[in-house]
Amino acid sequence: MQLHDHSIIRTMAQQHKANALIHEKSPYLQQHAHNPVDWMAWGEEAFRKAREENKPIFLSSGYSTCHWCHVMERESFENEDIADLLNRLCIPVKLDREERPDIDRLYMTYVQASTGQGGWPMSVWLTPELKPFYGGGYFPPEDRYGIAGFRSILIALGQAWQQERKQIEYVAGSMMQQLKDLSSAESGTEQPDREMLHRAVEELTASFDPVSGGFGHAPKFPRPSVFTFLFSYSYHTGDDTASSMALFTLERMAEGGIHDQLSTPGQGGGGFCRYATDSAWQVPHFEKMLYDNAQLASAYLEAFQVSGNPAHAATARDIFNYLLHDMTSPEGAFYAAEDADSKPRNDAATTREGAFYTWSAGEINDTLPPAEAEAFRYRYGIEEDGNVLNDPHDTFAGRNILFCRKTIAETAEHLQLTEQRCRELLEHAGQLLFLKRLERPRPSLDDKIITSWNGLTISALAGGYRVLSEDSYRAAAERAANFLLSHMVEHETATLFRRYREGEAAIAGNADDYAFLAQGLLDLYEATLEQSYLESAIQLTDRQVELFHDSHNGGFYNAASTDSTVPLRLKEDYDGAEPSANSVSVRNLLRLWHATGEPRYRKTAEKTMAYFSGLLSGSASRLPLMLEASSLQLYPFKHVELQGDPHDSRFRALKSVLDTTYRPDTGNGCRRHEQSPGEEGPDPMQPAAYVCIGQRCLAPLTDPEDLDRILARKVDET
Repeated sequence: MQLHDHSIIRTMAQQHKANALIHEKSPYLQQHAHNPVDWMAWGEEAFRKAREENKPIFLSSGYSTCHWCHVMERESFENEDIADLLNRLCIPVKLDREERPDIDRLYMTYVQASTGQGGWPMSVWLTPELKPFYGGGYFPPEDRYGIAGFRSILIALGQAWQQERKQIEYVAGSMMQQLKDLSSAESGTEQPDREMLHRAVEELTASFDPVSGGFGHAPKFPRPSVFTFLFSYSYHTGDDTASSMALFTLERMAEGGIHDQLSTPGQGGGGFCRYATDSAWQVPHFEKMLYDNAQLASAYLEAFQVSGNPAHAATARDIFNYLLHDMTSPEGAFYAAEDADSKPRNDAATTREGAFYTWSAGEINDTLPPAEAEAFRYRYGIEEDGNVLNDPHDTFAGRNILFCRKTIAETAEHLQLTEQRCRELLEHAGQLLFLKRLERPRPSLDDKIITSWNGLTISALAGGYRVLSEDSYRAAAERAANFLLSHMVEHETATLFRRYREGEAAIAGNADDYAFLAQGLLDLYEATLEQSYLESAIQLTDRQVELFHDSHNGGFYNAASTDSTVPLRLKEDYDGAEPSANSVSVRNLLRLWHATGEPRYRKTAEKTMAYFSGLLSGSASRLPLMLEASSLQLYPFKHVELQGDPHDSRFRALKSVLDTTYRPDTGNGCRRHEQSPGEEGPDPMQPAAYVCIGQRCLAPLTDPEDLDRILARKVDET
């Protein structure tokens, strides 16, 4: 197993006395605990200090694996003069956006509205009443890059706070009112229809890159919800163009530098980086996030089911290898992220982005035998001077990022080898380089456990168990689920905590924690047929409705109404790097309706979809996962309950029909009652499948071929 650098306090900052962040559990906050800045954590103590000293709050939000967060820390927050200025003029507050996405989302909405762009680190100035009046992202310490320097902004805002206070408070109040209006918009009245799904595909097709895959221009971010929607759309409509866009994008991503090309089964490596800075997926931003890898594993499993291409199954296995060996805690849950930056060598004083992953041509030649080096250089585009063409900050000068420039067939032809021999050379070369890479300092690990992201990972592993018949994936999913249910849930009230670290479960869960974990438990139930997972999903969903649902207008707020540190609750309305809690919730609710027959779940789902109908009418592709969820109503849904002994080979044959084929219109569960006297059907101990399509239930089936034939039919009852 590769060792991580768990150091979170920078050597340069050791000389400074610890600030209030030293008591926090967040690795990101601890990174700043020895800055000369008098940081405080988000909370009432900081708010009271701002009111008492009549100072604005400077809110800096980021996360521990963020490259530009590290840059701003080195340049500004470790600078004695700038720190002194910040301490005198403001109450400095640090926020881990991964711990408090509700707070980050509120002020990021302001930054995006006022500047036209967003990103981290996020820098926002607030009144003591928590109303924003100025904001942005990364600021250099001095004026450069055409950007006002952090020092200049501090001085200017300090003067404005003293001389133009009333104007600042007016602007801040006006902006806060706009945010309130946004969060309290009246609900729509429409339900998604098939035409809305068609428009979403048209919007995505218009932005599709036919050369490199993906949607839009550089930088390119994986958006797994889009793949899920496109596969489902193709299944229901027979339009292969939609699934082709998803398959092509996933193929190009797997070939690109965004995909860690070095991995060894059972030893780790592999997985995907956060995003690509170029349009061809070749130059990544090297941080690796749990939520990306979990969702992409699910996407590649779907791609394998849809296409039958074993390369997609191999990519899913590669991601699972990374998660199970590099990102799993001793308790069985999953860590949050790995850093983009690391030291180039053990004696280096500073870190550099991608140092762990990139190679010089000399390092390749020195590590590999000549024949393997030649094959590897050709296949992965290795250049003597480095292969990164667009590198404005010379981050990768002389370095090579591994991406598949040539196919195996092209490499074999170039070297006049058989494809089998070429593949053998490349596989051995990859193993040697993987072992060589283990000698390098590894990027630091953010070892906190986030409930929502673990929920996504449980879903992926449950899918891996079903599709790939890999028992270790089931074991890992169950271990993570059992950890979360025993450590992250207050059982008397079914209230969730969001973050676990160093033995402490803390921070009230957000809507996404409830929704994503409930989804993971539903997926695990369908994979294992263990009734307790369904019961836990029901309990969490019911509690989520109590805490977050807007019973008047519909939709789910991101934070609970009981949290006094949240100035304003929002309803997430975009399926981006992470899906919206509202989209996942709609899908959960409709699945529970089909599984339990409880109409309250359908009604809450419909009210949520109605709330977002106006948004979807104008921009259908904003919430692709909600549209995919709406397919559970727009098209006939097939619910299958299995009866019998799960260890019986006949039962497993029936279950395999449900597990291996892509069927987004089918859900399954276990038969929860024995056959009633006089009920027509097989002996209750004999394995059988009970299929209901819409409101019509069929006679029980005992033959897997009959079950497959029934489920393969596209029955459109509308």
